Amino acid sequence: MPDGGPRIRRRIRVVGVVQGVGYRPFVYKLALRHDLTGWVLNDPEGVLVEVAGRPEEVRRFTEGLSGQAPPQARVTGVRVEELPAAAEAEGFTIRESLHGGLRTTVVPADSHVCADCLAELRDPADRRYRYPFINCTNCGPRYSIIRDLPYDRAATTMAAFTMCRPCAAEYGDPLDRRYHAQPNACADCGPRLLLAGPDGEVAGGGEALAAVTAALTEGRIVAVKSVGGFHLAVDARNAEAVARLRARKRRDSKPFAVMARDLAEVTGFAEVRPAEADLLLSPARPIVLLRKRPGGLPEQIAPRNPNLGVMLPSAPLHHLLVDHTGLAALVMTSGNISGYPIVHRNEDALAQLPEVADLILYHDRDIEVRVDDSIVRYSEHPGLDEPVVSFIRRSRGYAPYPVEVGADLAPLVAYGAELKTTVALSGGSQVYVSQHIGDVKNDETFVAHRAAVQHLAELHQLRPRHAAVDLHPQFRATRFAFEEQGKAFEHVVPIQHHHAHMASCMADNRLTGRTIGVVFDGTGYGLDGTIWGGEFLLGDYHEARRVAHLRTVPLLGGDKAVTEPIRTGFALALDAFGETSAAIGAFPVLEGLDEQQRHVFATMARRGINAPPASSMGRLFDGVAALLAITTRAEYEAHGPVELEGLLGRDFTMAERDEGYRFGLLEHDDVTEIDPRPLVRALAADVAAGLDTAVMSRRFHTAVVDVVVERCRALRAEGTGQVVLSGGVFLNEFLLVNCLVELRAAGFDAYCHRQVPTNDGGISLGQVVVADARLAGGER
Repeated sequence: MPDGGPRIRRRIRVVGVVQGVGYRPFVYKLALRHDLTGWVLNDPEGVLVEVAGRPEEVRRFTEGLSGQAPPQARVTGVRVEELPAAAEAEGFTIRESLHGGLRTTVVPADSHVCADCLAELRDPADRRYRYPFINCTNCGPRYSIIRDLPYDRAATTMAAFTMCRPCAAEYGDPLDRRYHAQPNACADCGPRLLLAGPDGEVAGGGEALAAVTAALTEGRIVAVKSVGGFHLAVDARNAEAVARLRARKRRDSKPFAVMARDLAEVTGFAEVRPAEADLLLSPARPIVLLRKRPGGLPEQIAPRNPNLGVMLPSAPLHHLLVDHTGLAALVMTSGNISGYPIVHRNEDALAQLPEVADLILYHDRDIEVRVDDSIVRYSEHPGLDEPVVSFIRRSRGYAPYPVEVGADLAPLVAYGAELKTTVALSGGSQVYVSQHIGDVKNDETFVAHRAAVQHLAELHQLRPRHAAVDLHPQFRATRFAFEEQGKAFEHVVPIQHHHAHMASCMADNRLTGRTIGVVFDGTGYGLDGTIWGGEFLLGDYHEARRVAHLRTVPLLGGDKAVTEPIRTGFALALDAFGETSAAIGAFPVLEGLDEQQRHVFATMARRGINAPPASSMGRLFDGVAALLAITTRAEYEAHGPVELEGLLGRDFTMAERDEGYRFGLLEHDDVTEIDPRPLVRALAADVAAGLDTAVMSRRFHTAVVDVVVERCRALRAEGTGQVVLSGGVFLNEFLLVNCLVELRAAGFDAYCHRQVPTNDGGISLGQVVVADARLAGGER
């Protein structure tokens, strides 16, 4: 035992993302560096350490536990307990994991290929040269392969692969980069590539990779099994190949994502600001929405859109594809049949994807959890003190990291919304929000929805006693939860959709107290049984009162109005001008409707036949896009609004006030109705004057910003200046950024989402905190 003065003994608890990220070997090396004795182990709460040594060295060691942590670690707490001096064992050891006790450790997200592994992948002298599943403690799949905690190989889908002697030696050496890297493998003992064509398996290993690289170079479509599911890949510079993919996927307009070989390649077809480069290069490797460069990639990749969704390779196989095809950019879009979740099982890929793909490149390492690519956007404005990073979809690389809300919660599960849904479970003061699941209207996604709840609950040993659901009585998850009331759940708490949106943004920013919620989306079931979507709410977590809303227009044909926004355009024009002939005369695009359609639509609107009234801001955007002849039929959700905003070219300049449009205001029983009829009439006048469509789009967007600020000014008399912005319409960058700027300039504390999406992907978080507030007075 080294001498040198008195020695102390400490037990240290480290919590956060500290398993599956090389944390124990890091602690081992740190202890040796500071001449400490003791041990480290994993347990269900995180990492537990006991050390003894000179006081100054113990202090430096303790500081290093968070300050020098491995790149994939997220240390959220270090608690130190003094222990009495005792006889010390020689050296420092890594002990076996403990499996009993309360699970509070955080599951690590899937991570990109680290620089060390990438160098080995490209080194002909390395034994893992071109091995598609190379990884170490600093990188590789995590959440997508985990079945249980603590994170050990037997609790992952790698349990089926027995390590060879060299791999086992690495795995057992605390000084090796692959010490306890659970997916550790090589070509001799690990997963292998397989290739299937129309008639079944055609190749494996290196032959499979060679066949795929040749196919992509020839312009063929290949389904590729990635970390969390399958992608459909084609050469991004081959316009004919992109068009072929669109035809087979029956997707004429929805943007495709692009994967580029490296950052230098991206700058050739998109503008990349430093913060966007940081996002692209981050361990999560999300899709980042970047501004297109003219003449870069074929327009078919993202038609009539100023943005491109771009990502860098996140898996070793991706690097091999771009390295060896000679193709520096590939379209990489979700491998699924329209309306269904991304395919992640081999058997499903082989059954479903041949109708789209010429070849299917897969492997025999199972994906336990389906995880789509995350999508983020970076926005900055001179009027903002800080930039805004928004999640459009939160999934691979970020899920299932919890949201800390700052107060202990009742044991709850929240089932989210019907579309773009996520689920959430509470544990202590944390809310574990799942990866993006999708639209639970079909059976397969609903099965995935229930599986996500079970998986999160089992991973963290959460036992929810209560359920939070959407107020809509016909939502599948709502019906399911009520069927389980009295069996699985003590209480099922139905929560109004827009209140959940508002509360989600409050919890996202750890806000409390009286708040103005500006919630704009497509549709949500209202407290009065009608369709809401353009709402100003006032309240807190416990309750929220509707204080203003958009004037309703009839949704002609119900859900058909979503896919045929010309119907909403007609309803808006009819409401503004009163007569069918005047409405048709005001907007030339309506002349495309035949006489029978006009008559039927007008009758539906006036008599309320299959035409439920909706106060929806999303539908207003749909209708305006249709009246301007931008999008009369929608191929994907928010198709018209996306192209309407696209005309602005990510330029946040507001229209001049004397040129802008204005909403009217009507008062009914202490609730303000925001009337779009004056705006629609002004729009018609500009159409008649032949004004440029982009100018009209800017005037419309400015009018929406203005009415948000005006209503919030009026509501300040209610005693609060705290405003949250939520709902899918706030994915509109112009609207979000300018509302934040103008509200803050007017003296408001204005907030948007930061950790979860503003669309329905974030609503499960809000359901948890609202349900908790309502249960607070009762038995939990």
